[in-house]
Amino acid sequence: MPSCPRIRLLGVPIDAVTQHEAVCLLQAMLKGSGQHHVMTPNSEMLVMAWRNASFRALLCGTALNLPDSAGLLLAARMTGQYLPERVTGVDTVTVLCARLPTDVSVYLLGGAPGIAERAGAVLQKANSRLCIAGTHAGSPSPQVAPAIIENINRSGARLLLVAYGAPVQDTWIAQHLAALPAVRVAIGVGGTFDFLAGNRRRAPMLLRRSGLEWLWRLLQEPRRFMRIWRAVVVFPFLVCRHGRDPCHRK
Repeated sequence: MPSCPRIRLLGVPIDAVTQHEAVCLLQAMLKGSGQHHVMTPNSEMLVMAWRNASFRALLCGTALNLPDSAGLLLAARMTGQYLPERVTGVDTVTVLCARLPTDVSVYLLGGAPGIAERAGAVLQKANSRLCIAGTHAGSPSPQVAPAIIENINRSGARLLLVAYGAPVQDTWIAQHLAALPAVRVAIGVGGTFDFLAGNRRRAPMLLRRSGLEWLWRLLQEPRRFMRIWRAVVVFPFLVCRHGRDPCHRK
């Protein structure tokens, strides 16, 4: 599998890829024989990683970390590094699933009841050949993990999309991927199912391109204030102070 350049922000590696390059890498992973955990870190997740050593270690051990927020592009410039473009989870999933052949099936795990099914239907509308191996709202609770693992294994899915939200979704993948031998790529996708299903509206393209999607999210969901504060205020402060490699919190 071809490699790609990486930068570092607060000690976390971020892959300097375009959307097209990311999808090509994922296609190569799906064709291969290994297993790959892919994450879509954003500014808030890097603040989480700063405060949580185990989450930081998880981010440092993935096969691919896609730059999911405009804040990461700005932070790269602030530290004399370069990210070519923002590569969001929802766009990556949409493009990848539109190009999947019939012999590569996908399993959608997580989200509120019914959301994964609706998201799968939207993906199939864009690619009539797409094979949805299964969907399940489920729960990240350890008590139900054996049943979920059995369902995924029975489905034969090679691509697993997990929407429990960070860091829970990626912790779940890290703990259980080895028990899912058919899965070649597992991606933590956050709110992707909600966007695909129309349960949540994306910001207008102008706001996304100008790096102001956070303002749209705040207006749509004021309860997200503290999350947005961490992404828009705390993250740039940490980058200004520590740059690429932090003095890790104890």
